[in-house]
Amino acid sequence: MSGERYFLDTNAIVALLAGDSALESLLKQASWIGFSVISSIEFLSFRGLSTADVLLFKDFESIVSVIDLLHMDTPVISKVTEIRSVSRLKLPDAIIAASAVHAQAILITRDQQILNSPAVRAIGW
Repeated sequence: MSGERYFLDTNAIVALLAGDSALESLLKQASWIGFSVISSIEFLSFRGLSTADVLLFKDFESIVSVIDLLHMDTPVISKVTEIRSVSRLKLPDAIIAASAVHAQAILITRDQQILNSPAVRAIGW
C-alpha cells in the first residue's frame, strides 16, 4: 500500500463508478478512501439515475468512509471559510475541500477551481 489517503470529489465518484481505469489504478494502493456526505447528496440528486446506479453507489458508500456534517467542528468550519475567501469556491465545494484537509487526505477532482486552490492538496487524474 502506498499509504496515501484519498478524498473523492463527486466527479471522481462518478468516474470511478463508471469504470475509469486510471482512477481505479490510482486508488488501488490507497490506505484510506473517503468522501463527503455532500457528494452523496450531489450524486443521488442527479436526474436520470437508474435503480442500478443508486444500488451501485450505495454499495460503494458502504466500503469507504463517508464524512458527515457532524464532523464539521470549529476548525473545519474555519477551514471552509478560509477556502471560500481564498478560492471563491461554492459552498459545497468548500465543504468537500475542507473535509479533505481535515481528513489529512489528498482530494481527487477534475474541478479546475479546486485544483488551482492553494488551500487544499488536490490532484486530477
